[in-house]
Amino acid sequence: MPIKYYKPQSPTQQIGLKKHHKIILGGFTGIVIIYMIVSAILLNGIIVKQTVNHNSLNNKIEALQADSNSKINQLTEVLSETQESLSETKSTLLSINESVKSQISSLKASVDDDFSGIIEQTVPAVVTIRTNVGQGTGFIINEEGYIVTNAHVLSGGNKVYALTYDEKVKEAAFIGYDAELDIALLKINGSYSKLRLADSDDISIGEKVIAIGNPLGLQFSVSQGIVSGTHRQGSNGLDAYIQTDAALNPGNSGGPLINKAGRVIGINNFKIGGGESLGFALESNYIRDAVNTISQEKLQIELF
Repeated sequence: MPIKYYKPQSPTQQIGLKKHHKIILGGFTGIVIIYMIVSAILLNGIIVKQTVNHNSLNNKIEALQADSNSKINQLTEVLSETQESLSETKSTLLSINESVKSQISSLKASVDDDFSGIIEQTVPAVVTIRTNVGQGTGFIINEEGYIVTNAHVLSGGNKVYALTYDEKVKEAAFIGYDAELDIALLKINGSYSKLRLADSDDISIGEKVIAIGNPLGLQFSVSQGIVSGTHRQGSNGLDAYIQTDAALNPGNSGGPLINKAGRVIGINNFKIGGGESLGFALESNYIRDAVNTISQEKLQIELF
């Protein structure tokens, strides 16, 4: 009996894969690989885009923060400048208000040909000065109660009191004095109206004035007159005195000589005995210098 021989099959033939099966399998594998590559590319693109967007958003946030901080700083500066401007405006308005009050009082005095408005405005800042040996007048130059008077009013006394316009008796502290100009500086406790000094270089001969004082014990008496001369020589040899025909009597010493603007142009100092209407007041510029010298030496401050 004849023997038959069989050709051995390949592995693919053994598992039954035919040619068209191999093509399909290879195509599917290729598609999967391409899908994975495309997906990786797309995912990477998304990640890159998100990273770029995130960085851009961070940059925008930082820019907004910087812009906000800059605007806040600008607003703070504007607010600070506005506050300073408001403070300056308030100060200006207060100054204008005082100026208007003074002008109204001056106008009233001019129209009525009297000093009723000025007296009402100034007399609350005038005080009667008393010691155990005599009395005179003084006037308040600072809201904290600093008083100017003549040094000779205090001579020989060991206690000084000030009687204010509201009839309160205050013990006065002695600060210092200028013997040559006969000026003394005192202080009482409390808060008060004050008188302002005029520039005595602007005084005109013939202008009307009033003297407020305590003549012969008659408290807060007022006399009216005119300026008869300026830069008159006193017993100290200084050409520093205003001559006035306003009546001055014992007790007027240390009181203010006031112009129609309600400003102090001098401090009533002495009169020539035997003569009528020959009163003299130390000019306000000398008062200012003397008081500032005393306050700087004794208090380390300037009151004017």
